[in-house]
Amino acid sequence: MINNVSSGSPIGIFDSGIGGLTVVKAVQAALPFERIIYFGDTARVPYGPKSQVTIRKYASDDTRILMRYQPKMIIVACNTVSALALDVVENACGAIPVIGVLKAGAELAVKATKNNRIGVIGTQATISSNAYASAINLLNPEIEVVSKACPLFVPLAEEGFIDHHATKLIATEYLSELRKQEIDTLVLGCTHYPILRQVIEETIGHGIRIIDSAEAVALRTKQLLTESELLNPVGKAYAPHLLVSDLPQKFSMLYQLFMGSDMPDVELIEV
Repeated sequence: MINNVSSGSPIGIFDSGIGGLTVVKAVQAALPFERIIYFGDTARVPYGPKSQVTIRKYASDDTRILMRYQPKMIIVACNTVSALALDVVENACGAIPVIGVLKAGAELAVKATKNNRIGVIGTQATISSNAYASAINLLNPEIEVVSKACPLFVPLAEEGFIDHHATKLIATEYLSELRKQEIDTLVLGCTHYPILRQVIEETIGHGIRIIDSAEAVALRTKQLLTESELLNPVGKAYAPHLLVSDLPQKFSMLYQLFMGSDMPDVELIEV
């Protein structure tokens, strides 16, 4: 057992904004009795267009904030940080396990594909890093990976433009080339993207398996906590403790939209 950590300790999750709530939702569904501390860095979203140096600094800041709550595990619900700064988080956490969404998503995609042609969409930083293609080809070198940066999806998700005409136009612009590549699996390589899943599915066409790494992360979380005997026993279900670095009212509204639950308690903190 890790020092000062018990089964009642929380799971820490962070992302650049609201996107990580897709991971919170999946973890809550799989592990309803776990306490969750979520930090959304809403003052500095999006991370995708930033330099690697900046992203690594942000990753360090975000981890430090969550470590104040003595978590038993940290989930990096940000593909950009998973691709470029997972080692920063691991070093800051010491013995506490760290799960990144990128590896979990890659594993799920490799299992899903039938024709060994996988599409990946993500932020500019994630796609430029080639981290998904590397992770997928490490598992299966035969797979061909087609990647596409879709930077405008993050601000559209942050605005709550789930079924907006502008979102459909942008999706068509981004995904029309991918449709010609004969992929049978598409990885949503950013945790904001499941918020726009319906538009993405309609644009990319039926018959293509959509990979949402949040589900894979939830399964991996359950496995790790069970192995380390840190799974919270049956008790009461907790609402997540939500922290943001800016715009708590807007975050509350979007939380209700995406999670389908009551107005949460959102705490504003300084980064």
